[in-house]
Parts: sequence; structure tokens; C-alpha cells
Amino acid sequence: MKIETLAVHAGHSVDPATGAVAPPIYLSTTFERDIEGTYSRGFMYTRNDNPNRDALERGISALEGGAAAAAFASGTGATMSIFQALAPGDHVLAHVDAYYGTSRLLREIFLRWGLQADFVDMSDVMAVKKTLKPNTKLAWAETPSNPLLKIVDLAAVAKIVHDAGALFVCDNTWAPVLQRPFDLGADLIVHSTTKYFGGHCDVLGGIIVAKENSNFFEGIRGIQYEGGAVPSPFDCWLILRGMRTLPWRMRAHSENATKVANFLAQHRRVARVHYPGLPSHPGHTIAAKQMSAFGGMLAFEVKDGGDAAMSVAAKTKIFIRATSLGGVESLIEHRASIEGPGTTSPEGLLRLSIGLENADDLIEDLDHVLSL
Repeated sequence: MKIETLAVHAGHSVDPATGAVAPPIYLSTTFERDIEGTYSRGFMYTRNDNPNRDALERGISALEGGAAAAAFASGTGATMSIFQALAPGDHVLAHVDAYYGTSRLLREIFLRWGLQADFVDMSDVMAVKKTLKPNTKLAWAETPSNPLLKIVDLAAVAKIVHDAGALFVCDNTWAPVLQRPFDLGADLIVHSTTKYFGGHCDVLGGIIVAKENSNFFEGIRGIQYEGGAVPSPFDCWLILRGMRTLPWRMRAHSENATKVANFLAQHRRVARVHYPGLPSHPGHTIAAKQMSAFGGMLAFEVKDGGDAAMSVAAKTKIFIRATSLGGVESLIEHRASIEGPGTTSPEGLLRLSIGLENADDLIEDLDHVLSL
């Protein structure tokens, strides 16, 4: 099936009891045992499993081309479970421009619990090769990266990581449908399903998809159950509903973002635009090879630094000042002030999540505030 058809039907089936086309929400926390004490209907307790979570995991696994998936209550919860599945003394190689919450997890929690970590610019393949160690067990890539939209050559990095005997994880939150990390060598794919899968800024979630149902992934499954960081049935229902329109939304997000990026690239008050769809972007050639479109996220740097950038964000009428991405409404945020001390984001940088409004209206809004 083509991706649009798969998004509509994966994880979905007509309810056999009622004939309902839209799936029911199974709010029950517990399920009846058979007389002999077994669970022939497949469900025991919602922390262990639930029909809505099962449908979500099957649906996203099918969409990404994986063998299995584990859904969590947030993207950070999913990320944390991967690090928890490692052992003290294991080394993690992580993208220096990954989501700051991922870097913070490693630095503030897992280093204290015995993991080792190095942060490297993964858009530099040779830097990745040089930073690998004999005890490297996992490499964590994010592409396009957050917030500078650096592009990682997934196929090249995957080969280097696998040659070193390590697992390769790709955070694909910014490019669902547009990018196929399993085809490029990833072992695990992570999504914050809060973002594009949910698509409406009204549900929190995360998921890990495994290319193969390995012992490492089974360890993650155990953490999912024992740790209990699972999404509610209603959250699973909402995310799976969002997936049904995902391919079409990603096209519209990408088209709008391309128009906005081209406008900003010509504006006299903009010092730099970070968007891989621009031919001037250093990762454009690789992005064009491994992505079918360039996504709905971009960042730009306002001339005159942080105060000027904050002033732009304060005056937009359509763009909403809020942290998140992937919804139908366009968002703007000053990343350095969000990330706080230790941020690597330039002071003049504003990150945009381009929504599904008319691109001309978005451009007019930015043009007005940049011209004040």
C-alpha cells in the first residue's frame, strides 16, 4: 500500500461487536480472566497492554516499516527507556544539536547512573567516526536537528556505527512520512507523537519503533511495563486518529515552510535562515536524497541579536508564542531563552513551526513585524 492508504488503515479495523468504523476507546484498567486463569482475549491490565495502545503500536510500526513498537506517555519517556535499557559503563554518542531535553536527560540523569556520553556534530561523518569508543553501544541521531536543522547522512552514519558494533537510533520527530530511517540503516526510530502524529497540540505521547524484535527492544518492552510510563487509552486513540491525515498534513506543512523560508532568506533584517529546503543550506544535497520533502520546521536569525528577536516574537498576530511543534497552528519561539543556561542556540534565533494556515498570511505577519 502507498503511504496515504497505510496511514488511514494501519492499526484500524471495524469493531466486530458493533460494526463501528471508528474504533471504541477502551478505558478499562483491568480485563477478565478466563475460568482457568488465562487471558485468551489478549489483555490483562492496562499498564501491561490495552486495545487502543496495541492498535497505535501496530499502526505506527506499519507506517515506519518496523517489526514492533512501544508507546509511551511522552517523547521524553520513550527516550529515557532507551537509555535505561543500557548498562552502567556503556557509551552513548549523541548529536550535539539534538533536542535539548535529550541532552539534559543524558547529562543530568544518566551520567550520574554510570552511562558515558559524548556529544558530536553528526552532520560531520568523520567526527562521528573519531568519537566512537570500544564501549559505544548506541549512537543517537536527530535529523533535521533541533533547532539548527542540521542534516545527518543517515546511511553513512549507520554504516560507521554498525561497523563499531553499536545500535543506531534516529529521532524522526521532525520528518515522519518524509524520511524512512529504517531504509537508511537505523535500528530504532523514536517519535514524540505529541508533535506531527497527534497534529493538533492536544495530546502528549511518544513511541519507539524497532526494525527487528531484538533482545534490546524486549528490554525496552520490559521497562515500558515495569516503569509504567504508558499513554492513556484516549491519548492512544487521539494519536492514531491524527496519523490518518499525517501524509497530507506533512505535505502542506512542507509547502508552507518552503514559501516562508524563501521569503525570510530575502529579508533585509534576517541574518540567516536554517531550512534544508534552501539550496544554500549546507545539508541540502543530503536532505534531498533522504527526504521526500523538507518538513514544516525552520529557524531564522534576526539581525541585531536577542533583543531584536524577542521583539519580533512579541508582535506577531498569527504566529503564537508557544513551545511545541507539529500542530495546525503556527508557533514561534526564542529557543535560547527556552533552553536557558548552557544553550547552544544563537541569541538571535527564532524557531518556527509552520502550520496549515495560508502561507501568504504567515509571510505577511512576519514581514510586518520584521519591518517595524
